Amino acid sequence: MKLTKVLKIALGALLVAGCNEMDDANKLSVGFDADFPPYGYKEGSEYKGFDLDLAREVCTRKGWKFVACPINWDAKDMELNSGAIDCIWNGFTMQGRESVYEWTVPYVDNSQVILVKSGSQIKTLADLAGMVVGVQTDTPVQKALSRGGEKESLGATFKELVVMPNYNQAVNELNMGGVDAVAMDVGVAKKKMADLPGKFEMLSEIVMTETYGIGFKKGNTALKDEVEATLKEIFADGTGAAIAEKYGIEQASLLLK
Repeated sequence: MKLTKVLKIALGALLVAGCNEMDDANKLSVGFDADFPPYGYKEGSEYKGFDLDLAREVCTRKGWKFVACPINWDAKDMELNSGAIDCIWNGFTMQGRESVYEWTVPYVDNSQVILVKSGSQIKTLADLAGMVVGVQTDTPVQKALSRGGEKESLGATFKELVVMPNYNQAVNELNMGGVDAVAMDVGVAKKKMADLPGKFEMLSEIVMTETYGIGFKKGNTALKDEVEATLKEIFADGTGAAIAEKYGIEQASLLLK
């Protein structure tokens, strides 16, 4: 393990230390990537996002204290298994991880797409041949495009697949010309295009389709069932759709109604 990765994991442990120290049975400590808008991110001194608002609503209805725990994505399993967080709730892809966690039902249908700079000559997936493509570490699309993945044949056409800590860095590299394209979640891609009008565009072809769920530690079915039941209520009464609209998430992508 490289020293930089060790330092990142150590920093991630410090970030959630406060969550771990809270001895309160009536709380929900939610682990999330604070660089993943619109699902979870930091704006000023506030953590916000679609998933965080859903988690807050669950806690309000259950009478629990909501605790936002920003984590280093590489350390998410360590934080969950140690009890520092109760769940991973942040645009968390189920595919390829089905047996690793206790999952709620999927609630968002999320495609993986290609983001390029406006005016790019890259118009189709075939145009990525010989190009440098960025991706966030430990994501299903990274694994799919890598050797042995379900989209290995596409990834093999790239000049290089550059793995980065988060999508903010990947999109910054795209903007500066460090990579030619970024493979990423459609919701995050649309957020980036909205935040920086005219800078980027998205290919019409998708790389793959995936769904989001909430991941709990294996065996923790009791908490998973409580959260899932309340989440279904939130979508059944229209609150979930209203939160999605607030963050620009298309209603058609919602799997719970």
